Amino acid sequence: MRIRVSVLVILTIILVQACSVEKFIPEDEQLYTGASIEIESDTTIKNEPQLKNELISVLRPKPNSQILGMRPGLYYHYKSQREKPGFINKFLNKKLGEEPVYVSDVDLINTEDLLLNRLENRGFFYSRVSSDTEINEDSKTASVSYDLTVPEPYTMATYQMDTDSLLVYREIKKNLGETLLEESMRFDLPELKLERERIDLHLKSIGYYNFNPGFLIFEADTNQYDQKKFDLFLRLKKDVPSKSVIPYRVSNVNVYANYNVDEDSVSNNYKRFNDKNYLQDELFFKPKYLDPYILIESGENYSPKDSRATSRRLGTIGAYKFVNIRYDEVDTLAVDSLGLLEANIFLSPLKKRAIKAEIQGVTKSNSFAGPHLGLTFSNRNLFKGGERLDISLNLGYEVQLGSGGLPGRNSLNLGISNDLIIPRLLFPIKFNNNFFEYDIPKTKISLGGDYLRRAQLFTLASLNASFGYFWNANKYVTHEFDPISLNFVQLSNTSKEFNDILDENSFLQRSFDQEFIAGLRYSFIYNGMIDATKKHVFFVNTNFDIAGNTMSLIGTENEEGEDEVFGLNYAQYAKLDLDLRYHFRLGKQNTIATRLFGGYGIPYGNSEVLPFSKQYFSGGPYSVRAFSTRSLGPGTYIQEEEDSGYRDQSGNIRFEANAEYRFPIVTYLNGAFFIDAGNVWNSDSETDTGGEAGQFQSDFLTELGIGAGAGLRIDIQSFVIRFDLAFPMHDPQKPVGDRWVNDFGSPVFNFAIGYPF
Repeated sequence: MRIRVSVLVILTIILVQACSVEKFIPEDEQLYTGASIEIESDTTIKNEPQLKNELISVLRPKPNSQILGMRPGLYYHYKSQREKPGFINKFLNKKLGEEPVYVSDVDLINTEDLLLNRLENRGFFYSRVSSDTEINEDSKTASVSYDLTVPEPYTMATYQMDTDSLLVYREIKKNLGETLLEESMRFDLPELKLERERIDLHLKSIGYYNFNPGFLIFEADTNQYDQKKFDLFLRLKKDVPSKSVIPYRVSNVNVYANYNVDEDSVSNNYKRFNDKNYLQDELFFKPKYLDPYILIESGENYSPKDSRATSRRLGTIGAYKFVNIRYDEVDTLAVDSLGLLEANIFLSPLKKRAIKAEIQGVTKSNSFAGPHLGLTFSNRNLFKGGERLDISLNLGYEVQLGSGGLPGRNSLNLGISNDLIIPRLLFPIKFNNNFFEYDIPKTKISLGGDYLRRAQLFTLASLNASFGYFWNANKYVTHEFDPISLNFVQLSNTSKEFNDILDENSFLQRSFDQEFIAGLRYSFIYNGMIDATKKHVFFVNTNFDIAGNTMSLIGTENEEGEDEVFGLNYAQYAKLDLDLRYHFRLGKQNTIATRLFGGYGIPYGNSEVLPFSKQYFSGGPYSVRAFSTRSLGPGTYIQEEEDSGYRDQSGNIRFEANAEYRFPIVTYLNGAFFIDAGNVWNSDSETDTGGEAGQFQSDFLTELGIGAGAGLRIDIQSFVIRFDLAFPMHDPQKPVGDRWVNDFGSPVFNFAIGYPF
């Protein structure tokens, strides 16, 4: 509390000091405070606020910025100009300082000309403008007012294309029906420029390779009307090059499948496949697998859309570092109505093999800490069809530290995973090449295993395998579908201590008994955050997971009345969750980031509870940061005796909401203030973990764990190291009436990689 009060006092002193800049203003100058615009017209101006905003945007110069009527930037600039400014003034001038803007810097005549020019561009011809400067001798400031007299604008009566025998004229005429220019619209130069660009895009799309919007010119004729109307005519400028007004056709496609950018020479050894030449000295990429990615075809007109799509699709294979498409004009003696292009596609491959090593220091909420080593070997273009094999090995050793730890308690984790990504669809039914227009789906085959030995407790071994597909529907939407997902878990070498835990918690015991999980998974991802210029952006991730239905068809009942497959107890459940994020970008790297997460899993059939690996947990650096990892819930459940060796609080329902204000501090260092709320619950009150206290009910909002805090982030080219300090504010484990704890004396420190949402 004292720290916050001190900060407010310091800020107040800084702002009060920054208020007094009059004494620094030279005797023969007045500080420029801005300009105003008044518009007078004898007619109603359509979209007048928009017009006024455009006129305001041309006013120069911009006055010095103000905060609550004060000018701290200007103040510290003046202070830094003294003979001995001091370190603080020099530092604040570097961060906040602004050069003074005086009324003598305002060029009234030039500004009036700019205003008249903007009015004429918007159809208000013969407008008048005058300016007046108002000086305040007491405050040594001055402002300017501009008075504009705006007559009735000229409006369009007709829009038509001049007649000519050239083919390009006929193509433009056929497309005029798509114009955005409307009858009775006022003369508007920016709209006319957009019309030229629209026509240029259309002509490019049908093969006019050398066309340019600058070749088009508009002419307005007012002679036919007494009123302020005009006929708009569109024509080509004189002396337009003949090559610019004919369509071009692709005569040949050359694909350099193994091009070296450091060498000038290219291969002459080629194979003809599907009307394309695939040039490579030695077979690097099989043409039959590369060809579906190339949409440029011989005999078809030039299409920039196909060129962009080809470049994008080739870049997603994962085998190439650079993709370059170059068109060369072919000299022919053909008639002037058609030109020929040769398309050359240069593909520069990545290194075939790569090894990545990663060392991490891991700390957990149960006091376990230790080093983790990760190794990944990648082999690209494995079978000369763009296939990529990733083999990852993870090794971790952790020891329990702190007063709550027990002697000799440690954890050893060993994991290996193999992912084979094939850049095409392995499916019994063949789809049309145009079915997946934006991206070709990739097939992913995964096989892996994990071994966890927690000393004095248990050994857990697991095997997993999956077969599925992923693809981009457009630049924002990604689909992931795994029709086959298998997971086998075996718990062994359990100690008496851990057996006692299972005996006391049948819910936990049943979640470990489900040794076999077989089902399918589907994920839908919408990522609007890739648009760096948008102010409002969204991210949506929906996951659906269902298991056991196929197994129930072939399962057999054991002596205990439970269904098994191959002698293994299998799980049946359905699980659905939604992760919704919204970012409001305030500008200058200031962002308000929010997230809402909801998830629900329901066991049925052969399962009474969700498998342990499929349950929800709350708390930790990517969740409610004021509570330790997996320590929240379920509901208002209170763990009577905290076991330092094994402690996880889970549920089959999860709800969380987060908000965070992010702002820059200095280069590569950002700050944040945040608030988190969330918890997990069980849908069944008969579970041993939580009982009725852990059951989801209508008053669940009163059972949220809530925390707030601040953090620092080191952000170097999107690699983020995050430090967050969070304080509990609402603890659902407390009795009703005592849950608002506002415990600023017991902060929780979080260290993580990447932003939480």
